[in-house]
Amino acid sequence: MSEMELPMMPRGTTPETARTFTPDPDQAPDEDLREAIWELGREGEWIVQPVPEPYYEARTKYGRIKKIPFQKTWHHKSCGQCGHIPGYSTSIFWLNRFLGYDYFDPRDQTSCTAWNYYASATSNQAAQAAVAMRNFSAAYETGYYPLIHCGTSFGHYKEVRHELVHNHELRRQVKAVIEKLGRPFVMPEELVHYSEWMYAIRDQLKERVVHDLSRITATVHPACHYYKLQSGDAIYDAEIYGGQRTAAVTAVVQELGAKVADYSTWYDCCGFGFRHILVQRDFTRSFATMRKIEVMKEEANPDVVLTHDTGCVTSLDKSQFATQAHGRNVGVPVMSESQFAALAVGAHPYRVAQLHWHSTDYRPLLQKMGIDPEKAWAEFQEDLAQIEQGSMEFLTWESVL
Repeated sequence: MSEMELPMMPRGTTPETARTFTPDPDQAPDEDLREAIWELGREGEWIVQPVPEPYYEARTKYGRIKKIPFQKTWHHKSCGQCGHIPGYSTSIFWLNRFLGYDYFDPRDQTSCTAWNYYASATSNQAAQAAVAMRNFSAAYETGYYPLIHCGTSFGHYKEVRHELVHNHELRRQVKAVIEKLGRPFVMPEELVHYSEWMYAIRDQLKERVVHDLSRITATVHPACHYYKLQSGDAIYDAEIYGGQRTAAVTAVVQELGAKVADYSTWYDCCGFGFRHILVQRDFTRSFATMRKIEVMKEEANPDVVLTHDTGCVTSLDKSQFATQAHGRNVGVPVMSESQFAALAVGAHPYRVAQLHWHSTDYRPLLQKMGIDPEKAWAEFQEDLAQIEQGSMEFLTWESVL
């Protein structure tokens, strides 16, 4: 099916209430830190790394404009994605290459340690901030701009930024640590999450869709650490629920041609909870499935659940086996919108999206999208056979584009 023949869903979603929301920067509960960041740069407190051109100008919740770089991005990867959902990160990289964008995949990035922080097992304030600033300096030294894959890292770094702007003593302590490492003390002009980049490229993706998604119904779980922390910095769009919910994920899914269905517990956490997933995993699994997945099934009956954070995909996908064993109404595949978008424009479900790492059965979704999961699996198995035989060392980007 050619791109021009694809039926596309109408843009926009309906607000859940008759209330209207008029963005007003003067009414924002969070201050706009960017001018303070530039002022501290002018005072010599740190180097400000500007967003590289070309960039997309997106509206945030209260009407401020946020710059989203298209390329020259330094990818701050997620430990949970790389360890549990590798197709999440691979899909982001694949989309960059597919669109011809220049990016940098660093080998010297450290974990943000935010899971530790939110699980109440952190070290100290200066150490947490130093980790963030060390990664920012590493990006600056390459000439590429940080793009953060993990919602947890994104939320944590926004909190760190706020602390460093307002706390001179903390700033002094962290600067001393970075100087001992022999690195520059750098603060990016904007903190950018990868899902904002996905939002910025949604029209480009729409032009390249190769599968008819008009029969696909998706529910979206907006990640708490993306839009609830420093809420004025998240992307919103008047066409998405009247600007009353973040536009990340939903706007992309609609642009690809799928239908986004609403459900009553959209605001609830995925259940991950950081501390809960470590010491009360049954609570996490119960909340993720009974408060989120079951509600989605009963109210929207989606073909797929899409989200934009590591812990959310992990909890919502890998918790369903437990309640399924008890006969509960679950069984919906869960993935990131980057994986879904990559599939929509032609990425391989196993070589790129790596759906075999997911727990809940995704094959009915692939079939409904027009992708033959058995054929794709046979192709992937042939790749593995070649690697085992020594005729191929590993999959290359050239072989999957």
